[in-house]
Amino acid sequence: MSAPTLEDLIGIEHCKLGFYQDLQQKVEQLKTTNLKLEKKRQEMQAVLDGITDLMLVLSDDLRILRVNHVVNKRYPDVDPTTLHCYELLRKRKSPCPDCPVRKALDNRQVVKERSSYRVGNGIKHFEIIASPLKSDPTGERQALLFKRDVTLEKEYQDKFYQAEKMATVGTLAAGVAHEINNPLAAISGFAEGLQRKLGKLEQAVDKELADDFREYTATIMSECLRCRDIVRTLLTFSRPVGSRLSTVDMNKCVNDTLFILKHHFKDRHGVTVETDLGQDLPVILGDESQLKQVIINLITNAFDATGEGGRIDITTRTGQRGTVELIVEDTGCGIPWDIQDKLFEPFFSTKQVGQGIGIGLSMCYSIVQNHHGEIFVCSDAGKGASFKVTLPGEGNDD
Repeated sequence: MSAPTLEDLIGIEHCKLGFYQDLQQKVEQLKTTNLKLEKKRQEMQAVLDGITDLMLVLSDDLRILRVNHVVNKRYPDVDPTTLHCYELLRKRKSPCPDCPVRKALDNRQVVKERSSYRVGNGIKHFEIIASPLKSDPTGERQALLFKRDVTLEKEYQDKFYQAEKMATVGTLAAGVAHEINNPLAAISGFAEGLQRKLGKLEQAVDKELADDFREYTATIMSECLRCRDIVRTLLTFSRPVGSRLSTVDMNKCVNDTLFILKHHFKDRHGVTVETDLGQDLPVILGDESQLKQVIINLITNAFDATGEGGRIDITTRTGQRGTVELIVEDTGCGIPWDIQDKLFEPFFSTKQVGQGIGIGLSMCYSIVQNHHGEIFVCSDAGKGASFKVTLPGEGNDD
């Protein structure tokens, strides 16, 4: 075999040089491409970090593939990518019924739903959006899941709807109240006229008969005054009436109301009523008769819900920032959580026909709102209910 010539050696080196030059160009291209990809990744991550909702990328079998920073902050002690979505979000061992992600994958369309479920001691409302993604190179289907807490939004929305309903009922109540006032004034006026003539009647007829007429007319006038007070309370649906605002002692209101309702206690021997009235409560600037109406409604509702052997606790105490809190708690049948947001709607009632028309709690709501206070309910079906009224003390109505 002959030895390589100089031309052969120059050709081999030239080939090596070209190969290394091509390799160097490929490396530079890869670096440029890698920088572009990294920039896009950072831009995408910035977009994801700007999303304040929980965001998860899920596989076809609901395994968590990727999450945004909100998920990591919400669940700092777990690695989400080792779990299924129902294990992380709902603490379940199997997929949720009517899973929106399954619907999105099967129907190949975006699914938007709202769900409510208990979290701790309250009810949380969530908006869930599930969107199918294009299949990855392996052919596996994937979905994007957004979950946003809309509890506060729903609470404000419910308050807005409640205000609209109260305004509508207020218009109706104002018309009815004014129509009732006219015949009441006539009845009361004629009763007063009869009383003025009882002296002459007593001389012409039997004294015992005159005493009966005197008692009857006094009862008529008393009932007319009671109806007038009811009409004034009914007018609180439409606008705050020109009531006489004065300093009110909540404990006195409770004691006076319990005295009025003593016949309820006699009829229900098996129900125990206990009071725990706080000392040195701040005074309230308000209408005493209206606040007593709130207490009457709450206590009578507690009586209606409590069976034989039950218990009703009435508590007053000083709340935060100088407020006064009234709590009426019973051991009755309780209120299902799915209807609790309807309790203060006019004419909504869970009682049987003939036992109530559903206006008591809505009237309580209106009165408490006019006193710049708040009313809350906390209950579980079968475990009793607790209503709490919070009212600002005098000089703290902001």
